[in-house]
Amino acid sequence: MVGTNLKAETMGLMEKRSALEAEMNAVIERLTQPGGPGISGNLLDSEGFPRHDIDIPTVRAERRRLAELRNDHKEITEKLNENIQVLHSARLAPKSSSLKDSDDQSASVVNVVASASSTNVHSDSTNAMDVDVIVRVPFALVDEIADASPAGEDGLQLGDQIVKFGNVEIGDNLLQRLASEAQTNQGHGIPVILVRQGAQVNLTVTPRTWQGRGLLGCHFRIL
Repeated sequence: MVGTNLKAETMGLMEKRSALEAEMNAVIERLTQPGGPGISGNLLDSEGFPRHDIDIPTVRAERRRLAELRNDHKEITEKLNENIQVLHSARLAPKSSSLKDSDDQSASVVNVVASASSTNVHSDSTNAMDVDVIVRVPFALVDEIADASPAGEDGLQLGDQIVKFGNVEIGDNLLQRLASEAQTNQGHGIPVILVRQGAQVNLTVTPRTWQGRGLLGCHFRIL
């Protein structure tokens, strides 16, 4: 039986994760504003001296805070996914008259979690597919984009959080898989699902040669 404690814990985790994402977006927006240092940009000028156009201690503090938020986001997401798997397992268990109430409760919990996730993930269906949609979380962050690059021209922006890039979703060896996806699809559009300032955005990016390096002209940082 799936207890009400698990439901409350799961909803609490959803609220915490949403708060973390809001704060992460705020930090990213401050770091990537026009003239800003970016998420990982150099804090030294061309001569190797500290830049005078930015508040370096503040930038370093912001970057440290962003790293802390990413770690907290990862931990909460892992725990959330564990809870969702428990709820999903209970929901798919064989039904009997004695288990009907607990099964109905499990379905209710999963649907509530799906509803709470709707601002950050895409959902075209409910029922058994809800859990598959919920576990889609951002795995990479766009922290650099070159001017006139394919990525920039196709709509990617600094601070975008990548949920799905073609066939690449959260997992292992993400940087290698992203590079392979771009190379395999050179000249062809790649559907991208991302989160931008708390809202889902769908767009298509076409890897292609240009005057700069690579096929996209952007850098992904794994979350």
